[in-house]
Amino acid sequence: MALASERQNKLAYLSMVEIFQDLSPSEMQHLEQVTAMVTTPKGRIFYQPEESSEVLFILKKGEVAVSRINEDGKKLVVSHLSSGSIFGEMGVLGQRMQQSYAEALTECLICVMSRSDVEQLLLKDPRIAMRLAQSLGNRLAQAEERLEEMAFKSVAARLAGLLLRLADESDWRGRRMVTGLTHQQLAELVGSYRETVTLTLNEFRDAGLVEIGRRKIVLADEDELAHIAGR
Repeated sequence: MALASERQNKLAYLSMVEIFQDLSPSEMQHLEQVTAMVTTPKGRIFYQPEESSEVLFILKKGEVAVSRINEDGKKLVVSHLSSGSIFGEMGVLGQRMQQSYAEALTECLICVMSRSDVEQLLLKDPRIAMRLAQSLGNRLAQAEERLEEMAFKSVAARLAGLLLRLADESDWRGRRMVTGLTHQQLAELVGSYRETVTLTLNEFRDAGLVEIGRRKIVLADEDELAHIAGR
């Protein structure tokens, strides 16, 4: 019973992945058998440069940071991914992790596919190939948007936007909040220094925009944060 329920849950999650829409029941059954659906806890690094096999990740739920670390140990977040993103090491799709780490910023639900699984799907159904191409194009647009933000937006604007995107829990008043991230991690995500992020957060707090606790930032004024973020 438990196994049957688990398979039904997996099929339900797969059917909600946009690129798999319109597949027949038999095709979905095959997809359920050849793919893995894994839950990754917040803070876990689930892909490292040492990985040798080709793998494609489809992020069903959660937030992921893809980063690189140079010889001096400095960390640069190159991608901040949210639900629906497709990424990984898959030459046939032009996907390269390029010595990168993938870390779950929140608890994540991820569909994992091997190269052979992807090739079979691409050959079997051109609709999936089209949707994959569209999804990868959207990710490229997001990467360009991130570069634009880094070049033209202030740290305050980038940080306000990040807090609004990452807020996934609520306090007893129903106000959204960001939990589990250090000031250093927030700095890596906005491409700044920890000291600058701490100073900016303190300015937000003094202005009544946020309340700061231990690894907890409550969004007290989302409208003003959105204004600062340029939304």
